Amino acid sequence: MPRLHALELVPDETGRDSVLRDWQALRDAGLPSQLDHKGMTNTPHVTLVAAPALSDHALDQARDLLGALLPVRARTSGLLLLGGPRVTVARALDVDDDVVHAVLRLRALVDGPQHDSWLPHISLGRRVPRAEVGRAIEVLGHRDVELSLTGLRRWDPDNGTVTPFP
Repeated sequence: MPRLHALELVPDETGRDSVLRDWQALRDAGLPSQLDHKGMTNTPHVTLVAAPALSDHALDQARDLLGALLPVRARTSGLLLLGGPRVTVARALDVDDDVVHAVLRLRALVDGPQHDSWLPHISLGRRVPRAEVGRAIEVLGHRDVELSLTGLRRWDPDNGTVTPFP
């Protein structure tokens, strides 16, 4: 499988701290947590699109379509379970329709996206055994938090760089 380039929204410091508290709660409970991921891109984020390549046109459009909408207000709206025998636990996000439309327009410009559609979320823990899902839900609770997504960035795995968009 090719390494995937990504465009992502990142929260402000308050939002980052909120997500890091969830990551720490999972770790403290002995559950898989995004804190266990040691990659340079491991910071709370919302992936807009991931694909084998991102064209210059798509990058320009990302700046135009989403840069104008920043900061994006997002409200956590429950937990998601994604996957098979081991799941990703994530917080679902409600975002304004303008953001959804902009992301869908952007995704239409990208060849071979990893997923056919967009489900706004922030991952909290990956590869959680199904037998531990109940405990993860108990640890994380069901609190709603409003996040301010203030930055747009690109992950380029070929060059090993994370580039914020101005």
